[in-house]
Amino acid sequence: MPSGSIYVPQDDKFTGASPQQMYEKFWVEGIPDRRKMRAVKAVVGLAVGIGLAMRFALPQPVLVGIVVGLLVAAADAYWAWHLHESTAVWRGKRRGEVLTGKILRRGLAKQGYQILNGRAVRGQASIDHLVIGPGGVWIVDNEAFGPDVHIEQYGGKLFFGEKYGASMAKGLNDAALALAEVLTERSGVPVTIEPLLAVYGGHLPRGKMVSAEGLTLMRPRLIPKIIRSRATAAFSDEQVELLARTAARELKRLN
Repeated sequence: MPSGSIYVPQDDKFTGASPQQMYEKFWVEGIPDRRKMRAVKAVVGLAVGIGLAMRFALPQPVLVGIVVGLLVAAADAYWAWHLHESTAVWRGKRRGEVLTGKILRRGLAKQGYQILNGRAVRGQASIDHLVIGPGGVWIVDNEAFGPDVHIEQYGGKLFFGEKYGASMAKGLNDAALALAEVLTERSGVPVTIEPLLAVYGGHLPRGKMVSAEGLTLMRPRLIPKIIRSRATAAFSDEQVELLARTAARELKRLN
């Protein structure tokens, strides 16, 4: 364990290592074992393929077995890659705000939504994305979690593993209120803002969405669909443009 144990001697190679560094080290060290298991699975696939080919009187049962074995190995390799790639933002190899920004543009721009990235109320809140469109206004922030963190809600309370999520929820709710106040005051258009959190890594429950303490958390790819389906207002094209111009003028752009 990174924090150490009174029962387990310290290993110098882990001293000072971050969870991300330890994950990467274990991943690399596990490559030979994964390859051995992949070979075993491929052999099992070969045997199953040959057995099925013989059972159903298919021609060239050995060739069928080879194809099945190769497919099993390829599927196993893809799954291993997928699991590793799902931690890329948490490991710092990719930037969540860049990925989410692209998803928002692809999923919402053609429906009349405008996306402003990296904005802040001067001296107060900052957010990764501000989405303004016919259905209302949303803020979207990004957060990456380790592969073993389970994101749940119990009794209306948000949890990240064993940790409370109240401070994060409060921060984003406060940011939404601050941004809504500025946009309403400066544009003259009454605005309420719903906060959303794009989740990279971790484990979300079935349905891939958690709502608690005024915050909705989900995988980034679901956000455009949720925004389109959960209209909180009915803005005209002129109001959308006015709000976007106001936000661009009044909210500080983050570098």
